[in-house]
Amino acid sequence: MNGLNQLLKKLIRNGTGRKRFVMALLGLSVAMLLILAAVQIQADYNELLLSKSNQDSIANFLVLNRALTDQTIGATTLADSDINDLKKQPFVESVGTLTPSRFKASIQSNSDRFPFFTDIAFESVPDDFIDVTSKDWKWTETDAFVPIIAPNMFLDFYNFQFSFSQNLPQLTHSVVKMIVFKVNVYGPGGIISFNGRVVGFSDRVSSLLVPEEFMRWGNTHFGKNQDAKPSRVIIKTKDPGNPELAKYLQSKQLVTDTEKTRFSRYRQVVDIVVNISWLSGAVMLVFALLVFTLFIQLTIASSKEEIMLLITLGASPKQLRKFLMRQFFPVNLVIIIVALVIITILQFTIHNILKNQNIFIPALPSVYTFLTAFLVVTVIWWVNRATIGNYISSN
Repeated sequence: MNGLNQLLKKLIRNGTGRKRFVMALLGLSVAMLLILAAVQIQADYNELLLSKSNQDSIANFLVLNRALTDQTIGATTLADSDINDLKKQPFVESVGTLTPSRFKASIQSNSDRFPFFTDIAFESVPDDFIDVTSKDWKWTETDAFVPIIAPNMFLDFYNFQFSFSQNLPQLTHSVVKMIVFKVNVYGPGGIISFNGRVVGFSDRVSSLLVPEEFMRWGNTHFGKNQDAKPSRVIIKTKDPGNPELAKYLQSKQLVTDTEKTRFSRYRQVVDIVVNISWLSGAVMLVFALLVFTLFIQLTIASSKEEIMLLITLGASPKQLRKFLMRQFFPVNLVIIIVALVIITILQFTIHNILKNQNIFIPALPSVYTFLTAFLVVTVIWWVNRATIGNYISSN
């Protein structure tokens, strides 16, 4: 048996055998790096999209309304069936209705030093969809104070446009929260006034928000067209760039902030790239297995006479099979381990780079990457064993 071992080793290490062996190793190495990288990229991709640490509390909430065109003027309300259909979509986690005020209202200053007066319209939304936390965000009919949440864009408009044109001072968030103004609600019996104050600023909803309790009270006692349907809803979604979400909105003639959904086309490109990397890795793996299979067959074929002689002299096919497996399989295992080490180093490096930009991915490869490596090891072991066994048995 030692003579056969030495003979096969010489055959493997001669010029032609070495070239085939190097080609097989190179093909398997590239294939393993590609397929493990594809699995890890997909895992990181899902982590970036779905992980709570990467979710944007602003971008993941979308305010939807029907597109306003010449054909939909006066018909932009959303029916119950539209809202229920939204709730059934897999990319929608929850849906909240934006209730508009059906009554006339205005706000005005309580101080002559900072005079202003303007008609205003309010909206309300369920508290789960509000990105402001304030102990003052509550209202009952006995309260004379109405809390208000204003959009940040309103303050930006005032500070950088309106204040200059009116020769008024610029205001910070903290200053605005200290200002108490008068909220006037107009009804059949006259005007009811409340003190109002901004208790927070929102980036989710671009309108003045009041508590739902105040909105129900106002619409019930002073509202017109009580049976009117809502025209806007807010949805929570894990992925505002989901191409399926963009397709759905387009099919239903619904629109939202395009800045939050404009990445849907880029997502399609990224999905294609990730799928191509999977396909490339799989093709390279098949190619590498084919090269190794041919290499094993050629090596055994070149030793055919010596193998037959040793079998005749008493060497069993089982002994030959074990020897050849020890010659070919361990190097495959080393290649896979080295590929895993490289992927781990790259993952740790990218983790540190992205962490500095407040983008978070795991420091270590995904469990799916290790499972894929184990699966590939199993496949390679089976291919080597089957190839060696079949070729020895047939000869």
